[in-house]
Amino acid sequence: MNDTIFAVSSGAPPAAIAVMRISGPDADVALHCLTTLKLPEARYAALRALREDDQQLDSALVIRFPGPDSSTGEDLVELHLHGGRATIAAVSAALSKMPGLRSAEPGEFTRRAFENGRMDLSEAEGLSDLLAAETEHQRRSALVMASGGLSRFVETLRGELLAASARVEAAIDFADEDDVLPWPERAAVLNTMATRVDTLLAHPPAERLRDGVRIAIAGPPNAGKSTLINNLVSRDAAIVSPIAGTTRDIIEAPVSLHGLPLVFIDTAGLRGETDDSIEAIGISRAEAVVASSDLVLWLGDLDAAPVRSGVIAIRAKADLSEVPSDSRLAVSVMTGLGVSALIDAIVIAAKSLLPLPDAIALNVRQRACLIDASTEVCAAAFNDDLLLGAEHLRRARLALDRLTGRAGVEDMLDALFGTFCIGK
Repeated sequence: MNDTIFAVSSGAPPAAIAVMRISGPDADVALHCLTTLKLPEARYAALRALREDDQQLDSALVIRFPGPDSSTGEDLVELHLHGGRATIAAVSAALSKMPGLRSAEPGEFTRRAFENGRMDLSEAEGLSDLLAAETEHQRRSALVMASGGLSRFVETLRGELLAASARVEAAIDFADEDDVLPWPERAAVLNTMATRVDTLLAHPPAERLRDGVRIAIAGPPNAGKSTLINNLVSRDAAIVSPIAGTTRDIIEAPVSLHGLPLVFIDTAGLRGETDDSIEAIGISRAEAVVASSDLVLWLGDLDAAPVRSGVIAIRAKADLSEVPSDSRLAVSVMTGLGVSALIDAIVIAAKSLLPLPDAIALNVRQRACLIDASTEVCAAAFNDDLLLGAEHLRRARLALDRLTGRAGVEDMLDALFGTFCIGK
């Protein structure tokens, strides 16, 4: 990490402004070489002509952020350039010729921030989700993580575990001394900690928010499933035909509905028997999707609806139907009847499956670490052997350290930071 790196951290050119970041021990040297003037005061923008030899490259605002109080934890310089491709290429070429400077790898700025203690691993994961956010719900949830929501929870818990470990160790080391109590409240205190962790673990997972709530549209052949999915996603995602059995395979259509990430899934018509081997495969896949989806929009008779939670029963083609009303939601895509009510029902059901917008949402790795921590704290609470209790508390702290990246995460860092863009 001795190299000084540089890259454009703003959007793809051309643009009005391009922000070029330079981070590392030679950041100030690079700025001085480009301007040949006295370095501006830290954290104050200054207008400078950028030059290579006698040629002016650009007129830019420059800002210095001396380490360790910078976003990467090391000396950092920002060049606010005019955002044309030729300008960016010229400044990049000049920087690449300087000894000790090189172009940044994907995610390298963020990785340096992590390795220099400017953010922990959960914040870096939150930043990754923030960069990938496509809906308002995803943005708000990712911002909570990137801003340290989980980190603060973990640090508080870790401090309490350290205090508990000290009490247990004191009870072990000085059990014969009158002024050291054996801590009779140990079980209640530790059980309260584990309960707080379990409450957080009960929140809906981050994966459902990131990937979208999966909603299967199912029912018998020619029930109007493809027409409905096209209406819900406002495009022709599925082929519509009056011929029963037109849909043979699974069709997924991601969409943001009222700021929620949803994935509607059109499926083959479900019926008991078919002589068509291709249709039989489609029916088998449809049944699997219905079983695994978060929600099901059922466009068939009530007595044939899937027996599971999360089913919204619909009486489709309600403008053509002469069937008396029942508990199903009457919907007609042709007339618009019931469409708004259906969307409202979908949004209400989807919200119940997603983390609250400003709540902590855990990914698989984070959940595994917290489950380990909770298990160890519970074991420490109800183990009468103080030596074993102390070991369980140590393991609980180690699980929290894995969560924040203090220990045991080297094998996944390349994969995480490799998902970032070059300027991050």
